[in-house]
This record gives sequence, structure tokens and C-alpha cells, in this order.
Amino acid sequence: MRAIRRFTVRPVLPAALAALGELAGNLRWSWHPETQDVFAEVDPGLWESTGRDPVKLLGAVGRERFEELAVDEGFLERLRASRADLEHYLTADRWYQRRVVADGGSGGPGPRAIAYFSPEFGITAVLPQYSGGLGILAGDHLKAASDLGVPIVGVGLLYKHGYFKQSLSREGWQQETYPVLDPDELPISLLREADGTPASISIQMPDGPDLVARVWVASVGRVPLLMLDTDVEGNPEHYVDVTDRLYGGTSEHRLRQELLLGVGGVRALRVHSRITGAPEPEVFHTNEGHAGFLGIERIRELTVAESGPRLDFDTALEVGRASTVFTTHTPVPAGIDRFPRTLVEQYLNDEGGATPGVPTARILALGAEDYVGGDTGVFNMAVMGFRLAQRANGVSKLHGEVSRGMFQGLWPAFDEAEVPIGSITNGVHAPSWVAREVFGLATTQGADGDADDPESFWDAVDRVPGTDVWSVKRTLRQRLVVDARERLCKSWEKRGAAKAELKWIDDALDPDVLTIGFARRAASYKRLTLMMRDPERLKALLLHPERPVQLIIAGKAHPADDGGKKLIQDIVRLSDDPAVRHRIVFLPNYDIAMAKPLYPGCDVWLNNPLRPYEACGTSGMKAALNGGLNLSVLDGWWDEWYDGDNGWAIPTADGVEDIDKRDDLEAAALYDLIENEVTPRFYDLDHDGVPTRWVEMLRHTLKSLGPKVLATRMVRDYVRQLYAPAAINARALNSDYAGARDLAAWKTRVKAAWPEVRVEHVESSGVGDAVEVGATLVVRAFVCLGTLDPADVEVQLVHGRARSDDTLTDTAAVALGLTESYDGGRHRFDGEIPLSRSGPFGYTVRVVPSNGLLTSYAELGVVATA
Repeated sequence: MRAIRRFTVRPVLPAALAALGELAGNLRWSWHPETQDVFAEVDPGLWESTGRDPVKLLGAVGRERFEELAVDEGFLERLRASRADLEHYLTADRWYQRRVVADGGSGGPGPRAIAYFSPEFGITAVLPQYSGGLGILAGDHLKAASDLGVPIVGVGLLYKHGYFKQSLSREGWQQETYPVLDPDELPISLLREADGTPASISIQMPDGPDLVARVWVASVGRVPLLMLDTDVEGNPEHYVDVTDRLYGGTSEHRLRQELLLGVGGVRALRVHSRITGAPEPEVFHTNEGHAGFLGIERIRELTVAESGPRLDFDTALEVGRASTVFTTHTPVPAGIDRFPRTLVEQYLNDEGGATPGVPTARILALGAEDYVGGDTGVFNMAVMGFRLAQRANGVSKLHGEVSRGMFQGLWPAFDEAEVPIGSITNGVHAPSWVAREVFGLATTQGADGDADDPESFWDAVDRVPGTDVWSVKRTLRQRLVVDARERLCKSWEKRGAAKAELKWIDDALDPDVLTIGFARRAASYKRLTLMMRDPERLKALLLHPERPVQLIIAGKAHPADDGGKKLIQDIVRLSDDPAVRHRIVFLPNYDIAMAKPLYPGCDVWLNNPLRPYEACGTSGMKAALNGGLNLSVLDGWWDEWYDGDNGWAIPTADGVEDIDKRDDLEAAALYDLIENEVTPRFYDLDHDGVPTRWVEMLRHTLKSLGPKVLATRMVRDYVRQLYAPAAINARALNSDYAGARDLAAWKTRVKAAWPEVRVEHVESSGVGDAVEVGATLVVRAFVCLGTLDPADVEVQLVHGRARSDDTLTDTAAVALGLTESYDGGRHRFDGEIPLSRSGPFGYTVRVVPSNGLLTSYAELGVVATA
């Protein structure tokens, strides 16, 4: 029998327990063990059976238990303490207020507010609005910003089905289910107007009535996360489905989602500020290209303003660019959203589209692949992201290099190294991912868990006795084994096995065996099955009589990726083999809940992507913070921070074109490392049963990687390198828009006059036929600037090592000074450089645009060279 209507009845808490509702309503509980202890005390059994979900817990507790707790003075005292601790966390000055606002620690007052847009946010398993790394990174970004007091507002979508739940068929094939999420059962609340009605935004659509969305708010510590939801009464069914699931549907469906995220997200921010009085964001951060349409909406606000001055398109573009940061996450073109230009034109036409009044032709130009090798028939969201943001970055140093190569077509006049895409390496939120016992080891040595600066943790690493370290690691390994057995049993039962068949699971895995973890999306470049290239050698490692290894593997394939599903099936079939199934397991439905015991319980974290296709890869960071050692290809963050002693680097067969031969070579190198270096060190025990050399390597890992891999370090880098400078630039342009008008006019004038700019003649002196270190090269450049003024440009002497074909590498640029000016727009610029190193040397002279409001001389994409 089916209900004709379904709704959730929320509990009414006794007045004495009202603080429970407040604690449940702020997601800080998800990374604060002391608050979790309070909820566990309400009803330990229900706390576990509800998946440690405070909202579901409070909805399941009976009235009698609440009445007992309401008169339990011990519990009430602990509840009051937790409530007071949360209040202090939410209101006290933290790093941002003390260092950025108070003393201008980032070069000036930081932004009043920063809007952070992402299509997914991985905050906690009980709010399943994420699919993988991008969402987990976004969630950690918000949590770290909260811990630091950075005034960020998150903007995303609320998906009715989340991503999907993964299970396996009897044959090991991935199966997907999409459970319906009831917002009333989630730790979120509706944003409401003063009269109590739900706040909403609307977007004009070309095929019918306006699309209407409600705004939900999740409190992530100090950070509000706004999530838009189109399951609104009155919306046509195809509008309701816009927020049905993450990364699903047709190209048109995805475009609607991204319009809602970008255009609707900006409108939701305006509504939120109006209702709550929160400051309007000064800086907008686009986490990947999915939210790129936010820049178009901001242009619309300025060009068809209902109040205040109306700006022309170019001026509005400069206003938006100055205050926008764009982060690219993909190292492969296939990972970028690209839509048919005709579809974008339909949804963003001048009159009946989502941003009426903004010229369609200008929008299409922003996303055009109008460069060598580009596809003129598509609209590229990443390309638009770069053009709408004055500051852009990749998510590791290597990924920054890869991104400069991928997108060099946008700046074809400049060498790859000069493409204006920087890098800020990702980090992870330690309180979310580090086991309580690991923190406990540090606090016993005086570390302060509430301090902004975590240095006390790294100082404590060497003081913790090795026996204590190893005892904790075994405890965590045991917890993982118990959790993995429970998941394995449930998986087999879903695959159709009878309980009588599953007695073997009681002995699956061993808390005293070297445990290697591997959990990733099942994308082909992540090479889920590289470890299976030689099944017999792998089995020998798993079953070694003295130094056995066990593997715990997890990961999801995109529902449309049959190739990824085949990789999973291959792993599952191997793990089904009775000879090794106690040593290798595949756990379905990898999510935050599974990750919590997985990272701390593993001794080694394996990562073997095809280099350089791992943009960053933060799972190994989480393992490192829990005392795990990385065994990884030098890609993403590991390429940057591996030092030879904090783990192992898997050698790569770069340059081998035969794919099978390359994988065979790298798999053999992986087996060799495990057999000859990893397992001998793990099983080399002293008289106390402690692997001394392993523990020393573990200590070095924590000290060398710990400070670097933190999300608080990452967010500080964003504040100092991107957010604060963007706010300063934006204020210079936006106070009365005169600065933006001047900059737009200057760019137009420079681009129009640039064809006249040329280097006519270069003279040098100070060096003869035999040049020695210590000599000084003197250069005079005669340049024609046409109608431009010398202040509009910088004339540079570019020098470096010269290859045999005269191309320059390891270049540096020195500005030449204006010496004389002549008729006809001609000028002479002089300068000199000392020759401080031996070897082949070369130089050239070039002219680039120069303006104090540019972030890079490559920004306009024009240059004149000798």
C-alpha cells in the first residue's frame, strides 16, 4: 500500500534540550568529536543505526528518553558546555580577523565577503551532495575557511537524488540506485522572507515560464552554504528535474543546471544579503567552469541595472573580472563542459534568455574556442571562466604547468610558461579526516587542538613513544577491518549470497597485516587495475607466508562509463577468488562515511594514475595525516612534495608509446617496490614489536607533509594570493566605476593601436667575441609605439639559456628604461644585465602592455618582439 502524501514530522524538544537542535543545525558537529559525543549520549544505539546523523537521531528518539535527559544534570551540563563552545567558535575572532582585517596581513583589508561557487559540496555523509574529489575539496574549503574566520559564502545546488548509491550484481557489475532525499530530514533550513514565506529566485527560460528555485541554507560552522532547489510547486516537471541528480541527464539538462548555479546563484546571494543583512561579496570564486555563468549575470546586473548607473558591456566586464577568481581542476580536455553554441544561444538570447539585455554575441565570444585547434561549434565553459576572471589557478604546481599548456591557445603570443595561470595546491581539512586517536597522540604531548597555528602538532611528533604510535595504528587498522567486514557482508548479501555462504568473511582481512588502500573514481587514467597486470605476482604478494599484504579497494564509475564499470568488475572478480578473497576486497559505495575509517586504518595509500592526468589527488594527503605512507606515481601534489623519505615514488615509463608495455613496466615497478622496500620495512620489528624504521618514516611524513597538506594552508594561500589582491583591484575599479571605465577604454585603445607597435632596432655593447662571467650586457632598443604613450607599455629585455635552435629557456625579463623620444611615436629604451652564469646565452627584446591594474603583462594577449 502506498501513501498518497508523505511528509516529515519534526520532534519537539523539551526547553531544557533546545540546544540539541542548535547543535544539530550546524554542521560543525561533523568534524567536532566532542559534539558527536553529546549526540551519542542521547541514545548510543540510535546514534549508530541512524548513521551518526543528528537530525535523524532526534527524530527517532522517544519522548520518554527526552524527558529523562531533560532532568539529567550531568547531561545538561555537557550540553550547555557544547552549546557554549559552538557559540565561542562562531563569534570569536580567528586568523582572518586578527591577521587580515586587523593588521592588513595580506597587503590591505581583506574582502568583506567571498562567494565560493561549486556544483558539489562534500561536507558530511548525511548531506550527500557530492560525487568525488571536486566536492570533497569544496567542502574542505568551506570548513577550513570557517576555522580561520574567512568570510566565505558557499553557493551550490540541492540535488533530490544526490549522486548515486553503488552496489554490485552477482557478476560484479556496478549498479546504481537514486534514493530520494527529503530536505526536511537533512541538516538544512529554508531561507525565509520576513513574513515567513520561502525565499526564491527565478530565471527566464526560452521554452516556457520562468524557472523558480527555493534557497536552502546549510550552516558549515561560520560559513553559510546556499543551495538552490527547483522542486517547487508550480514549476513544470522538466523544471523540477533540473536539480534531480548530480552530473546526470542530457547536455541541455546540464546547461540548465549550470545556468541555475551561476545565474541563480548570484541572485540567491542578493536575496540572502537582503534578508540577513550579510555583506555583499566583494570576490567571486568559481570552482571549475560549471558556475561560469555567474560572470554573465554580474554583467547583466551592471548593464541593465534597475538602480544606480548603467555601465556599458566592456566596463561591466572589467568590474566583474577584477573581482573573480577561477580555479580549473581538470588536466584533460575531456573533463571540460562544452555545449553546442546553438544551445547556449537559445538559453542566453538577448531578450528571452536567462540574462536578458546582455548581447548574445558577446556571451558566445566569451566561450568561443577561437584559437588554433579549437572547435568553433562549441561553447567552452572553462574558456569562458578564464575570460571572465582576472586571476586563475590550477590545483598543484604540476597541474598549473599542465593547464598553461592546455590553455595556451588563449594567449598564443606568449610562451607556455608565461600563460597567466598560477597554482595553489589543494589541502584537506584535518579535523574532518584525522582519527581522534591520532589527535590524541599529539595532545598528550601538549599540542593545542583549538589553535589557529598547528605547529604544536608537528613539534609533538618526535616526542610520542614509538610503542604508542604503533598501538594506535593497530587500533585504527582493527577498526577498518571490522568496518570492511560489515560492508563486505552487506555487499555479498545484495549480490544474492546466503548468510550460510559468508562465514569466510569473519576471517577476511587481518589487523596485523600490511594494509594498502586504493580508493578513486574508476576513470581510465586512474588505472584501477594496474595492480592486476600480473595476477600471479600480485597473489604472491598477498599470500606471502612471512610478509603478506592486504588490499582494500573502493571507487565508483560514472553511470554512463561502461569502461569504468568493467575495471571495477575485473577487480571484483579477482577479489571473489577463494584463494585471495581474505586479502583483497572491493567495498562498494565509496563515500565520506566509508572514508572515515579507511584513511586512518591504511598503512600505505596507493595512487597510480597516468602521469600527468592527476590534477592534485587529495586522498593521499588524508592518509598521510593519519600516519599512512604514500606509494604513488609522481603526479599531482605528490610530484611537488615527495622528498625521497616520506613514502615511495612509483617509476613511470614516460615516452613509451605502447600503452600495454607502459602499464606492464609501471606495474612491475610497483610490485618491486612493495616486495623489496615496503613490506620488509613494515615487518622489521624490534624487541617491542615495533617496526622502528617504519615509524621513523611515519614521523618524517607527518613533519614534512603535515603543514603543507592542510586545507587551512590552502585557504590562507587563496586569501593572500588571490582573494585579497582581487578585492584591492576591485575596489580600485568599482568605487565609482571610473576606474573600470578607464581600464576598459585603455584596453580598447591599446588593442586598436597595437598593430603599429614594433621593435625596429636593437643594439648591444659591453660584450666582445669572448664573453666571460661577470661581464655586463648593455642593450639599446629603438621602438615604434605609434599613437601609444611609453607609459602604456613595458619594453623588456628577455634573456635565458639558448638552445641550438636559438629558442630560449629558463627566461627572465628585465624592464628597459625610456631614454629618448623622437617624432613619429619612436622611442629609445636602454638597460643592462650582468652575465652571472656560464653556458649558452641568448636574449631578445619585446614590448608588452603595461597598466597597474593588470595582473599579468600577458592579460591582453598581445606582444611585439624583435
